Amino acid sequence: MPVQLLKIIEGQSETPLPSHLQREDLKHLQEGCDYTNKYIQGIVTLSYPLTKLRDGTDFCKIVVQDSDNSCSQINRITVFIYGKMAEDCAKIIHHGETFIAAGFKVIKLHTEREDARHDCHLEASEEAGSTIYTVAPKYVYTPLNHLKDGTVVNLYGVVKFFKPPYISKGTDYCSIVTLVDQSNVKLTCSLFSGNLDFLPKIYKVGDIVRFHRIKIKEYNGQMQGITSGGFASLTFDGTVGAPVVPRTSSRVYTFMDEEQKTIEELRIWAASNISISGPATKLSGVQPMLFFDLTCQLVGKAKVDGSSFLLKVWDGTECPYPTWKVPVEAKDLEGEKVLLHQLRNLAVDILVYDNHVQLAESLKIGSFLRIYSIHAKEASADNEDVSHMEFHLHGGTCYGRGIGVLPESNPDVKELKEFLESVTLTDSQSMESCSMDIDSTFGNVTDLELHLQRCQQLSVTVLTDHQNLSNTELKTITNSPAPQQYRIRAKLRTYKPQKLHQSVKLHCSKCNSLQEVPDRDDFDFILHGSAGTAPNPELHNTCWYESVTWTTQEQKQREIAIHFVKHDEMLQHPEDTLIMIEGGTLKEIWKLTKRFKCIIPVRSTEDDLELLDLSAPFLLKGNVKYYGCKQCSTPKPLKNLSSIAAEQQPSWEPTEIAQVFFCYLILNFLKNMQSRFCLMVFYSSFNTSYSSVLFQEKFFQIPASEILTSNFLQQKMQMTMNALCPPGRKLGDLPWLECFIKSYNVRDSMKNQVCYQIFDTTVAEDVV
Repeated sequence: MPVQLLKIIEGQSETPLPSHLQREDLKHLQEGCDYTNKYIQGIVTLSYPLTKLRDGTDFCKIVVQDSDNSCSQINRITVFIYGKMAEDCAKIIHHGETFIAAGFKVIKLHTEREDARHDCHLEASEEAGSTIYTVAPKYVYTPLNHLKDGTVVNLYGVVKFFKPPYISKGTDYCSIVTLVDQSNVKLTCSLFSGNLDFLPKIYKVGDIVRFHRIKIKEYNGQMQGITSGGFASLTFDGTVGAPVVPRTSSRVYTFMDEEQKTIEELRIWAASNISISGPATKLSGVQPMLFFDLTCQLVGKAKVDGSSFLLKVWDGTECPYPTWKVPVEAKDLEGEKVLLHQLRNLAVDILVYDNHVQLAESLKIGSFLRIYSIHAKEASADNEDVSHMEFHLHGGTCYGRGIGVLPESNPDVKELKEFLESVTLTDSQSMESCSMDIDSTFGNVTDLELHLQRCQQLSVTVLTDHQNLSNTELKTITNSPAPQQYRIRAKLRTYKPQKLHQSVKLHCSKCNSLQEVPDRDDFDFILHGSAGTAPNPELHNTCWYESVTWTTQEQKQREIAIHFVKHDEMLQHPEDTLIMIEGGTLKEIWKLTKRFKCIIPVRSTEDDLELLDLSAPFLLKGNVKYYGCKQCSTPKPLKNLSSIAAEQQPSWEPTEIAQVFFCYLILNFLKNMQSRFCLMVFYSSFNTSYSSVLFQEKFFQIPASEILTSNFLQQKMQMTMNALCPPGRKLGDLPWLECFIKSYNVRDSMKNQVCYQIFDTTVAEDVV
């Protein structure tokens, strides 16, 4: 194995180095010599993140210091590592660890030597026959009740709640995990990675995880964990007596004998102290209005429309209710036709929506899945006396919704495979008759019409809580004091604004102010105004950013300055770089957003750079703009950004930047900024009363921060409103909505007003 970990037991390596290897002193290394049977050893003093060369080859760079000759004039050397070896090293090599390299090549540098660094560098790769050894450190694990803000720790914990990995709003995958241990302290961790395999492989509540190098931050009085540079994880089955076998995609990891005792102790504690989920529900045990997890095998899949996708699955048992067959064209359905025909009474159709679609499309036929929080709904069409069961995986990640792919080594998969092999299937028919049967099942026009009729009968809203509340008349609600909560059954008579792009507002929960989203012209006007002040050259090229200036060639010349924020005193790749710009126009800034990760428009003062007027966004990332509150925000100096730049792997996430500038976080536009959508007027048949209610983005399940820049989301919202309040329909023909509303008081200097807002209700994903 080209990259190996050496365990040190009582001062000696458990696996000694090969006997033919001889150690070479750093100061004696020369270009042109054969180092096939030689090795160097030292301490890692600097390591850089994994990156790619122009030809796509993985590459990482470390600096090693000779630990035995630290006072020598030449005691450090740079090592370049290429290919798969670089990817493996990036996962396990960290600052302060012992590093050994054998079979390397020595290359002479053509630049002047720095400090005590060697005037050559080393190159290592599998192709060159190199081997890297690193000494496994003695890890210390921190109990959850001893965590401190700002530390990077190693820890063990039992999974109390988790969200399967999903694609975040950026390009990374994200997983949310809540851990507990014997201290009864809870830690919620937000884990991000561009590679799905690098996230922990958690399959159920009760699994045990080991996290190395997780960063701890305090927020609202509670500790939270986030991934940091070098984060690594192992996952273990939490069942008492199960084999202690780690789940990980890494080929190289440490696991000491004493850690097995830690896992066994956590298993015993968890068995009696936390509610560990039992076996997943079988299809034979499904009941209407149930939300359940299902372990199953995928036998077919098909795209339904832009926001939904069909999965055909089975678990060897038969649902006790007739099930809905989603109408799709036979040519669009992937899967073995003979097997699909044989399973026609055992396989069920699950419609998945929105953020789950991309993962569903990538699933391989025949793979074993665990689908979390499936919604079983009973429905019927007008021309049907018998109801049928529908299965939906709604959008979002609430309640742990998601899809997990299980390996065949998983105990639940082994058990399921044995059971599936024992099931007697219907005799297979000829391909011709099978094809005709499937075509009639999925491609029939009559079936499509029936599907549309069924959709008209589906509930247009989903109640996510408080099922015990009974309906209240609108007249009773409007005559009752606030605050209170109600359940209503009503029709949507009208809504404002009719131009839905005007429905997005900025709301600050800190001062409760509601603000319009500044339009393009406002932003452009602010930029032109700031361009009248020339950049201050005394503020250029500081220790944490590098500056470039130039003058435009247009008739009215402008001076533009761009400040590139550095990391480790080095400029990063554009896609990882935050820049600050002075004197740029809106058109120029939009061009830069396609090239750089984040952009902050600024202007010069005598002493420092500062943000523009808060009517302008303080940050642009892609096509999304982020705003501060004009009423209560007091921005801090821009130099505070240097604290993020000093992190091992700066993320430049808007929430982190907002924390530095405003000391509070922002959601969608910023954590404390929610976006409110529509004012709707409801009609109740109980007493022909009317009431106005404010709806928020959670109801629509559409990110407010994205709708202004997405034609698709605007169309989706318009279609949703057309479904809730079809244009041209008489009042009697409008659909009924079930939802929860709460009343609250709004006071100003003149009067007190009672307002209403919807909560714990969402639009059903299958409405549009």
